[in-house]
Amino acid sequence: MHALYDWLFSASRDQKRALLAAALGWMLDSMDVMLYAFVLGPVQREMHLTSAEAGAMMSATLIAAAIGGIGFGLWADRIGRTRALMGSMLLYSVATALCGLSHSAAELAVYRILLGLGMGGEWACGAALVAETWPAQNRGKALAVVQSFWAIGYALGAAIVAVVLPHFGWRAVFFAGIAPALLTLWIRRKVHEPEVFERQRVARPPVRELFRGRLGRGMLVCATMNAATLFAWWGLFTWLPRFLSMPVAQGGHGLSILQTSGWTIVMQAGMFLGYLTFGYLADSFSRKYTYIAYLLIAAALVPVYTSVRSPQVLLVIGPLVGFFGTGYFSGFSVIASELFPAHLRASALGFVYNIGRVVSAAAPWMIGGLSQRAGLGTALGLTSVAFMLAAGIAMALEDPPTEAMARTAAE
Repeated sequence: MHALYDWLFSASRDQKRALLAAALGWMLDSMDVMLYAFVLGPVQREMHLTSAEAGAMMSATLIAAAIGGIGFGLWADRIGRTRALMGSMLLYSVATALCGLSHSAAELAVYRILLGLGMGGEWACGAALVAETWPAQNRGKALAVVQSFWAIGYALGAAIVAVVLPHFGWRAVFFAGIAPALLTLWIRRKVHEPEVFERQRVARPPVRELFRGRLGRGMLVCATMNAATLFAWWGLFTWLPRFLSMPVAQGGHGLSILQTSGWTIVMQAGMFLGYLTFGYLADSFSRKYTYIAYLLIAAALVPVYTSVRSPQVLLVIGPLVGFFGTGYFSGFSVIASELFPAHLRASALGFVYNIGRVVSAAAPWMIGGLSQRAGLGTALGLTSVAFMLAAGIAMALEDPPTEAMARTAAE
């Protein structure tokens, strides 16, 4: 077992700190943004929102995340990964806390948009930081660790809701979102810029190069396949807590808040393992074909999960949905980071990830609207189609680089 983690234990101090900063930032990002999914019911009732309107609120967050991701990515290539990372975290943490102070749907929408701006920036900055700090032979595993912390954040959000919501209401749940602001103090003191970035840093990164030739093709493929996977992910996981807690007469499972949180936490265990396992597979075999395999299995599992009527069976299938329906994001991190040069990497990651978010922003709204006509279980089946589409697009990726080529691409 120890041999599985030798790559981590033998890493340098700067590598470990960069990994920890990106991982914790991503974990708290997940916690903050997903708190909304767990309090959808109470928010809908108090603010008199339809399912479509509640979904549109999350869609607005995702559109803002796309804008923030592109903006912070460009900023990170100019001023550095750590400064941009701290700025994004401060923004999404303060905005999450402000959600608890909203007294109208319009106010809540404004704060969710601000949260989205910061949330979008965190991924591009953190992924670039880790990709440039870790060597190619361990990059897949390192980025998988970062990605796995999304599952921890999701589970942490579920636990916070289970403890806070029954006693203090949904507003108090959002106040827990201020925690990431404290992490930025440590990042400022302890996390350094990658040497690769400092060597290749330019005052005005030539962003137009990203839309020409080989880089332009990589941008197109990455952006479109990520749009499909993000559509599937946000459509599925925004509404799953509601699917579990919705009354049986309305097509749900009628679970209590505590049960819904428990079922979700078990699913996050599957997510966590899915992220980590992908990293080992990607560093040992093909990043591209491991990515495609995860997507196809996820597409097959979604209809099974939504058609099962037994809560106990859901508890068994849920971790598998989390494993395959989320683990592929570890692959996107390493595939995309290796396609672009260091002086444009954060900008490229910001564009390809967050252009996808613009498309995916329609998912919560579409699923919510369709659920009003066909039922939520049927509506969630739309995400299976998106998983299959993403797998098809991923076939157009360039052949997986060898270890030497990957090292050259990143350094």
